[in-house]
Amino acid sequence: MQTMTTPPAERIGVLSPRYRSLTIGMVALITLVAFENLAVTTAMPTVAVALGGLSWYALAFGGPLAAAVIAMVMSGTWSDAKGPARPLWHGTAWFLTGLVIAGLAPTMEVLVVGRIIQGFGSGLITVALYVVVGQLYPAALRPRIFAAFASGWVVPSLVGPAIAGLIVQHASWRIVFLAVPVLAIPAALVMRPGLGRMAPPVSGSTDSIWNRRTAWAVAVAIGVGLLHYGGQQTGTLQVVLLAIGLGAVIVFAPRLLPAGTFTIRRGLPSVVALRGMVAAAGFGAEVFLPLMLTRERGLSPAFAGLVLTISALAWFTASWYRGRPNQPLSHSAFMQIGMSLIVLGITTAVLTLHPSVPVLVGVLGWGLAGLGMGTVFPTLSVLILEYSAREEQGANSSALQLSDSLATATVLAIGGSLFAAIEPHSANTAYLTAFALPALIALLGTWTARRAGIPFIGRL
Repeated sequence: MQTMTTPPAERIGVLSPRYRSLTIGMVALITLVAFENLAVTTAMPTVAVALGGLSWYALAFGGPLAAAVIAMVMSGTWSDAKGPARPLWHGTAWFLTGLVIAGLAPTMEVLVVGRIIQGFGSGLITVALYVVVGQLYPAALRPRIFAAFASGWVVPSLVGPAIAGLIVQHASWRIVFLAVPVLAIPAALVMRPGLGRMAPPVSGSTDSIWNRRTAWAVAVAIGVGLLHYGGQQTGTLQVVLLAIGLGAVIVFAPRLLPAGTFTIRRGLPSVVALRGMVAAAGFGAEVFLPLMLTRERGLSPAFAGLVLTISALAWFTASWYRGRPNQPLSHSAFMQIGMSLIVLGITTAVLTLHPSVPVLVGVLGWGLAGLGMGTVFPTLSVLILEYSAREEQGANSSALQLSDSLATATVLAIGGSLFAAIEPHSANTAYLTAFALPALIALLGTWTARRAGIPFIGRL
């Protein structure tokens, strides 16, 4: 009698028959979410002028971010109680509905409503996808699927702004919003057979998604919105809004994150804390780099954008390598190397502030930062699932992405405010201050990485 044997893990890939449709659908959905985020950033100045709503400009970005914070918490609770399929389908529906409302909006106020709905949907989607990975993909494949997720963000970063710019210039800005649903619906349907293999949740929880955590999430979302809006104001109003927003985050965020996150306790809390650090360090520095290269070194916007493109390619390369099997280093070692590369990348890039330093130095430096980001991000995604019991994957995945959003919003608000206050007196000092904050956070992250990794050699 012939017995059935399970093929070795090395022979099973994220595109093997069992996982192919699910992988393609998830990566396609992430790619469309990423493209929309980047395309809207490109199109929004034209949109605001066309609809006569410049006063609503900041809320068009801060509103979706705040809504996503609430949705992340709800999606985590929902995924643990009922499984990730429901929040994934609901998130897709909210995301597409928001796009249609924004694309057909007759006024800027209506467009902002659509953007908020869109942000709520994307928050549900991102957390639910992590839980899908945790429940349907074996541990050996998780680094590879998270590397594929990274490519879903990198590719739009390379072509998204250019495509959106051409659409806005030669057609209509409304296409930027209305074209995505046409592609997102097939991407979602492709996932359906794979999600049908989902086992029922083991906890059997009947907890409502409208609970105390949701109320805390609303308070944090208001804080994030005030940080985003206040960072674009001036004078006393700016100080008041930033103080209230930062206070709301400090008071309520710890209730949504694992105990010990803010004290960087070893294990799961350090993983969540490090996700916030790597995001705040990378994106907190990245927003000032094109500005410095164009204003202080006289580069064209296209060439300054090329620096970010090179960084995105480096990110993808590092993620691809991190997803390969039989890695020789531990998770902790990879993360320490990645955070060190980010520190080195930021400090090297800022050297180009001096006119005697070749711009190529800054380009290569920011490429190092991209390698660091691409190394740390997928490692943290793998770790959060390894630290989580099945019934905790939703809550912990939610905490991971909340840490990312909250830390980034806070650092951008503080860094932007410091830059605006210092720049009229000394541009060099303003840039050094703006880059110093992310560099210090990345330096702290190199120590945090030692506390976050599970101590074993990753044979993935």
